[in-house]
Amino acid sequence: MVGYIFLLALIGVCRGQSRLGSYNLESSVSVSGISSGAYMANQFHVSHSGRVVGAAMFAGGPYYCAIGNALTATNACMKFPSSISIFPLKVYTETCASTGLIDPLSNLARGRVFIFSGTRDSVVVQGVSKKLQDFYASYISSGAIKTVYTVAAEHAMPTDSYGGACGSLNQEYINNCNYNGAYEALNHIHGGLQKPSSSAVQSGQLILFDQTEFFNLAPTITYGMDTAGYIYVPTACRDGARCRLHIAFHGCLQGREKIGDKFARYAGYNQVADLNNFIILYPQARTIITNPNGCWDWWGYTGLAYATKNSFQVSGVQRMMLRAMGQY
Repeated sequence: MVGYIFLLALIGVCRGQSRLGSYNLESSVSVSGISSGAYMANQFHVSHSGRVVGAAMFAGGPYYCAIGNALTATNACMKFPSSISIFPLKVYTETCASTGLIDPLSNLARGRVFIFSGTRDSVVVQGVSKKLQDFYASYISSGAIKTVYTVAAEHAMPTDSYGGACGSLNQEYINNCNYNGAYEALNHIHGGLQKPSSSAVQSGQLILFDQTEFFNLAPTITYGMDTAGYIYVPTACRDGARCRLHIAFHGCLQGREKIGDKFARYAGYNQVADLNNFIILYPQARTIITNPNGCWDWWGYTGLAYATKNSFQVSGVQRMMLRAMGQY
């Protein structure tokens, strides 16, 4: 079995991906995600709030919502928000902060948060995202939290140029809603950004890079991670301009194993990056027996510390972030 897993890792390495490069980046980063990626963005933000200046969640719920239980994840944290109590989640969060498992919660007060939930979302209902808003409101002023609950979108990343019908489910979970979610999220977090037109063409380079070097104890598949991820580098950033880093987490069934590079190409981030000098890091999760849909770990399939700095996935992505900054 160990030999088989090692072979799978080697297969990925042999497919031509590059070593993740380093760039001239600012020291702070922002994160976002859709669905399980929204939960992961929230976990990364809370774990590394000393570095992360803002987070955007599309169709996600509050930190540690599943409390390490898959049934809680698929029921309360997707369908039944009335079953979610913020108090124990805050107790866990504050305990983790006091023991150093996450950054000091005082850092969150300087951050900015964007929360999107479509009125037609049948997978993660709006009430769950409103619980995420309640969680953040305990640590961040209301003026720093922007919520969008009025777009008639199903469970998907909303764009203004690509995807299925806004109010319907599709296999890519990217919908054309005449709403540029990537821009709105990044502009709320960073401010003053240029908005790309819906017909803007990506002019940078989408690079497939080796993820295996960022997981030291076992092959990436052990942690539900793919052997390769994507990074989008605008021409100016490639040529040495000072840029900012944004990490975008795909949702379940959206990794390259399932839909190739479609999320990395069409979720809307790259056109914003070209105009505003952002590099976009797209880490990739994948399926394993305990994670058949290729979701990010927001219920504990990789271990009890899944929502903290000690998480295999959080720490692996942190190493990718540090490499892009030239610090790993």
